[in-house]
Amino acid sequence: MSDSTTTTPLAPAEPAPDSPEPRGFVVHTAPVGLADDGRDDFTVLFSTAAAQVSGVFTRSRFAGPSVLLSREAVADGRARGVVVLARNANVATGPEGEANAHEIRASVAGTLGVPEEELLVASTGVIGRQYPMPQIREHLESLARPFPEGGFDRAARAIMTTDTRPKKVSLRCGGATLVGIAKGVGMLEPDMATLLTFFATDARLAPDEQDRIFRRVMDRTFNAVSIDTDTSTSDTAVLFANGLAGEVDPAEFEQVLYEVALALVKEIASDGEGASKLIEVRVTGARDTAQAKRVGKTVVNSPLVKTAVHGSDPNWGRVAMAVGKCSDDTDIDQEAVRIRFGDTEVYPTRSADAAEEDVVRAAVAEHLKGDEVVIGIDLGIADGEFTVYGCDLTEGYVRLNSEYTT
Repeated sequence: MSDSTTTTPLAPAEPAPDSPEPRGFVVHTAPVGLADDGRDDFTVLFSTAAAQVSGVFTRSRFAGPSVLLSREAVADGRARGVVVLARNANVATGPEGEANAHEIRASVAGTLGVPEEELLVASTGVIGRQYPMPQIREHLESLARPFPEGGFDRAARAIMTTDTRPKKVSLRCGGATLVGIAKGVGMLEPDMATLLTFFATDARLAPDEQDRIFRRVMDRTFNAVSIDTDTSTSDTAVLFANGLAGEVDPAEFEQVLYEVALALVKEIASDGEGASKLIEVRVTGARDTAQAKRVGKTVVNSPLVKTAVHGSDPNWGRVAMAVGKCSDDTDIDQEAVRIRFGDTEVYPTRSADAAEEDVVRAAVAEHLKGDEVVIGIDLGIADGEFTVYGCDLTEGYVRLNSEYTT
């Protein structure tokens, strides 16, 4: 994604009372045998009115047929909804997997009475397995309108794979409402991530403006989260806007979308597979935004930084090491860099006095005991800045991913 222009932040949006949902959206969820625990694993999110759509997707060369179909669906800026299948990525499944994705989309579109090109498909889970089509076909044959209005709570739960909790955020924007749901805990290194995230609003925006806003916000949020450096084959982020609440101020909408997306990003990072802590790396003083993002990702992706955070070990030298790995950034000068944990500056060191060093280490260790760890890095070059989000590396991550298909 491109176009990382930022806007002046507005006052924080007020959380929508009782978590209302945008008008004109209906949700269907059901179990179709993708999961072995009987929970809902099949979701249809649909706008009952014509809607504008903006979307960004994985750049993986192993993208699945769901991503390919969805890219085509959003190309003209119009789409009504998405079919989501959880626990099966339908990736590396050849012509049969492609035919199955087409069949599922066409069947749901027929039930809804819309051209199949107005529906997206999203699928995430195990790679290399075919859909259990007999069970899915049985459900599709029984699918009937009308779907109940609302139901984003159910959708947030049904799209989960190894997530430990559903992720949903809702905010007001003028007379409109914006809701976002997301799943994603592992294989996260955006380009985007193994993440699915869907936003729905009854606000109306000019199509080109909506698309620009969406891409800017995705650059600053979902493309700023990293769990383990592995890029997924299925990443999908989509905004549906049906305009039923009328026009909204574009700047206000961008701020609200940013707040919803950032809240989801923090939920994803803190729910990373086996994670116990959220890591936030704030890079300032960079040559430009790209450099700040690159340095931040290098730090948050470092296994040694992650394990130090997990163990509350105040070994700040691992952050200095990670910054130093950016060897192509020859304008990074260690004499100009400053590093802090929370409010405690650890580099440059101020004294060789052992007692003073013990005080600093104790302050860092105390900060590391919290659920959210903030690492600040100022490169002392210019005014570029970027914040990235990740999590610690735990025994649980290793255990979960060593047993994922067994």
